[in-house]
Amino acid sequence: MQNSVLILDFGSQYTQLIARRVRELNVYCEIYPFNKIPKDLSLYGALILSGSPHSVREKNSPRIDLNNLLSLFPTLAICYGAQLIAQELGGRVDESNIREYGRASLTIVNKNNLLFGGIADNTQVWMSHSDTIKELPKDSILLASTNDVDNVAYSINNRTFCLQFHPEVYHTKKGLNILQNFLIKICNLDQSWTPDSFVKKTIEDLRSKIGKDKVILGLSGGVDSSVAAILLHKAIGNNLHCIFVNNGLLRKNEYNNVLEQYNEMNLNIKGVDYSQKFYKELRGVFDPEMKRKIIGRLFIESFDNESNKIKNVKWLAQGTIYPDVIESISATGGPSATIKSHHNVGGLPDFMKLQVIEPLKLLFKDEVRRVGASLNIDKNILARHPFPGPGLAIRILGEIEENSVKMLQEVDDIFINGLKDEGLYDEVWQAGAILLPVKSVGVMGDERTYEKCIALRAVESTDGMTADWVNLPYKFLQDISNKIINRVKGVNRVVYDISSKPPATIEWE
Repeated sequence: MQNSVLILDFGSQYTQLIARRVRELNVYCEIYPFNKIPKDLSLYGALILSGSPHSVREKNSPRIDLNNLLSLFPTLAICYGAQLIAQELGGRVDESNIREYGRASLTIVNKNNLLFGGIADNTQVWMSHSDTIKELPKDSILLASTNDVDNVAYSINNRTFCLQFHPEVYHTKKGLNILQNFLIKICNLDQSWTPDSFVKKTIEDLRSKIGKDKVILGLSGGVDSSVAAILLHKAIGNNLHCIFVNNGLLRKNEYNNVLEQYNEMNLNIKGVDYSQKFYKELRGVFDPEMKRKIIGRLFIESFDNESNKIKNVKWLAQGTIYPDVIESISATGGPSATIKSHHNVGGLPDFMKLQVIEPLKLLFKDEVRRVGASLNIDKNILARHPFPGPGLAIRILGEIEENSVKMLQEVDDIFINGLKDEGLYDEVWQAGAILLPVKSVGVMGDERTYEKCIALRAVESTDGMTADWVNLPYKFLQDISNKIINRVKGVNRVVYDISSKPPATIEWE
């Protein structure tokens, strides 16, 4: 039996969170849509069924061959998964009389079960469903209840464990303990999935797969491409050729700073400046999606032009990470086709006759950072805020002009360095400034001004799927506003964006 977990996704918004919690316990796991179950199931030692926005009472709700799967693995079924097992194995699921959403207190009915070992009565759990299990399947054992839900947890043959609450979310206070009880005490899996073990195995796999072939990689200065580069460098040395394209939409001095940083890491890297080409083709373009497409196309053309100068290249390396892969194979589809039109998953054009290699495609963002730390990569790279692929182009609302880019670079530099100077940078997940396509009246000295408006944005998040605005100190915002207005010619007003995601997005375009 292999030491990994198969997670079947029925479309829940929390499925990636399940995987991240399992990985936190140093146990490897993979997510597959319920209708794309892998053929070789011998690789897995445990099964987790996710929640779903669907109801098991719907005619066309997601279904799987439970009899086969439950006979193969110890199983943890969450929310929809628990209701599906109840419905399919002779229990009864009805619409709940009351809304079962939010915090609830757990009452342990069966004190001897392994799943709730060490979990006390009245532990807080998180409910999120409109159906409820009225009757348990035959041969089930009730494990726990809440004040409003009788059958909140049950087991079958001490092998299948079903929960109507979500152990993976933060609001279930002992959720990680429950997952640990299932994976370690019930499934007997080893906690051997660590950054060091990943690095060792990945380097071995890369050497075996690539051999003495040449690989090209487009570096961005961000976490993902940097970690991918170091892994490849350790595997194949100078057969890795890195290309850093300056599209003219980077932060202030970023092109030179990133090149210097990578040279200190002994990477085989070439910097190329295509900024004027980008400015030329973006002139007169206002539509955000059109801007993204132009930038994506120009990057590929520029990268391809430079890569053709390197002879006998056989591989293209990409910094794709696991959320990208999950979204690209989602059973219900994903927003990436319209939100990130130049996304790198499957984004290799036909004219680039290269094989793709993605050393990070099994990792979440926080795991990439831990692997980077294991590789002794500079903390300034690993702690760097996410930065959009199209760069400042989607932080300039409207047409892109070189002067506007330089203006925003100055504003951004003041804001980001201000966060660092005040010790606030690491408390923020992502921050940036947006140049608005409006002018406002102001007064400087005795003169009336009619100049640009800047919006500042700082959010806290774990993965970018949801985000909340950061309550930066008023004194800090006051000082930053004054610095921007006094130092950046053409700006006379600064505002702060206090919108959360959803309903807003992190970026404005």
